Amino acid sequence: MVYRPLRYEQMMKAAEGLDVRARRMFNGMAIYSGEKMFAYLVDEDIGLKLSPQDFEEAMRLEGAEPLRANPGADPMREYVRMPSTILDNYDSFCSWVHKSAAYASGHVVH
Repeated sequence: MVYRPLRYEQMMKAAEGLDVRARRMFNGMAIYSGEKMFAYLVDEDIGLKLSPQDFEEAMRLEGAEPLRANPGADPMREYVRMPSTILDNYDSFCSWVHKSAAYASGHVVH
């Protein structure tokens, strides 16, 4: 059986137009733009890799926290577990996804 996190389709729709691919990693799924990983999905959570400035902004959102690949694991450096208020707002989520993919690819977008 193929592993598909609950928010996989949402992630792929938000990343339309980007060169993306998904690959199983640990207990979740890594999302890549080209060769650079920019998102990690596990269960209902989506973590995005963000620039230092965007990371600080995201961490101020209610419900945001550093992403952990597993309960009790160390946080994934530069990754924010996005809160449901962002995940449930398509336009806002798309904006964060594009910022994340650009940052991972070496292009910071603000």
